[in-house]
Amino acid sequence: MKDWNPVLGDTDKPRYIEIAEAIHADVMRGLLAPGDRLPPQRAVAQRLGVDFSTVSRGYAEAVRRGYIESFVGRGSFVKALEEPTEGPDPKRAAEEDPMMNMPPEPDDPELVARMQGGLAHVAANLLPVLRYQSVTGSVADREVAAGWLAANGIAAEAADLAITPGAHAAIHAILSVLGEPGMAVLCEDVTYPGLRAIAARLGLRLIGVACDEDGMVPEALEEAITSQWPVAVYLNPTLQNPTTRTVPEGRREAIAAVLREHDMPLIEDDAYVFVASDAPRPISDRVPGLGWHVAGVSKCFGAGLRLAYVRVPKPEMMGAFSQSLRAMHVMASPMSLALMGRWIEDGTAEAVQAFVRGAARERQALAAKVLAGCDVLGAPEAFNLWLALPEGTSRAEIMVRMAGRQIGIMPSDAFTVAGAPQEAVRVCLGGPIGMEQLASDLRALRDAVTRKDWLG
Repeated sequence: MKDWNPVLGDTDKPRYIEIAEAIHADVMRGLLAPGDRLPPQRAVAQRLGVDFSTVSRGYAEAVRRGYIESFVGRGSFVKALEEPTEGPDPKRAAEEDPMMNMPPEPDDPELVARMQGGLAHVAANLLPVLRYQSVTGSVADREVAAGWLAANGIAAEAADLAITPGAHAAIHAILSVLGEPGMAVLCEDVTYPGLRAIAARLGLRLIGVACDEDGMVPEALEEAITSQWPVAVYLNPTLQNPTTRTVPEGRREAIAAVLREHDMPLIEDDAYVFVASDAPRPISDRVPGLGWHVAGVSKCFGAGLRLAYVRVPKPEMMGAFSQSLRAMHVMASPMSLALMGRWIEDGTAEAVQAFVRGAARERQALAAKVLAGCDVLGAPEAFNLWLALPEGTSRAEIMVRMAGRQIGIMPSDAFTVAGAPQEAVRVCLGGPIGMEQLASDLRALRDAVTRKDWLG
């Protein structure tokens, strides 16, 4: 019999869930091995100071999840992790879009195995997750989302949330509700390209507002509101794509004051909210009844999930928003919801989050070393850099010289709303590229920026 002493996490989850997760965690750490017999439930209850029934439910939950198996008269035993019966499909492994700002991909076999384990929950519920379901996510899914948001410092009630098939779908639906063709939307002068595509599709006019090192300038915002009468202001305030800037606390308060003064709706695209570990609380919190907070999961957990948690500012707006979502996107994939929900409940989401943050810091440190002396904006947990080019070097030249490299580079044209595009490029450090290849590509980029002896 294994002398197992479980350590329960300091969470808001029921104790029996924590016991099941402790079993799984210790299996992944190697403290429990396949075939180990767990201590009797009464012994564990005494060690933890909980009721016998709590441990019994914990063991039953571990059986349900496939961590252990129990036999009457013999006890409970750790199960061997099932080996995957499928190998990677080379055709799928080759699919990626290097122009997108992708997170670093987990390369820890133990973490990948945990992520794959969530698919057992999806498979066990295959028929239900193939059905049409609520356009804004089930009550259970929204409660899980609210708990995850709370764990990340964002207050949200399940009743105020809608789960959408990604941030793009959310922004598209919000702008469809708020605006009509020809109306104006304010945004940063250098902003996320996806907003430009959505506005063009809806016939909305994007107007770039001047920004400084702290983000959108409040005085410029006020002037644009009073002169343009926009339907909304769009902001990407945390690890902004492409500049990597995070709007600090004082500036967030100043922007919120302007929005409140003019009763102006805010679309807060918080794409990196689950990546940044020290961002101030959302601007939406400071503008009650006005702020649409969009918390996408793609930048932390992978774009293939296509999920975003949207906090709707007023209950009476949920109906119109839901109808807009239904008309264009029907619903978020229940399969994605089931997988993300399982990852949140069993602690895998927290583990992935920790990996992505650590990998981002490692890649930023590498980039800072290789590109020392270049005019670079970056942030410790960002997936990209904003690289301003020296006089005499054009973004077109950089794009040509870096063609064929795995590292993703986008010219400033894609991000510029107001004024002429500056000679700058966004450099993506994430995605499937490994550290060795990333270092090689960054050295090539440094040469492209600093050397003029290129022969073509």
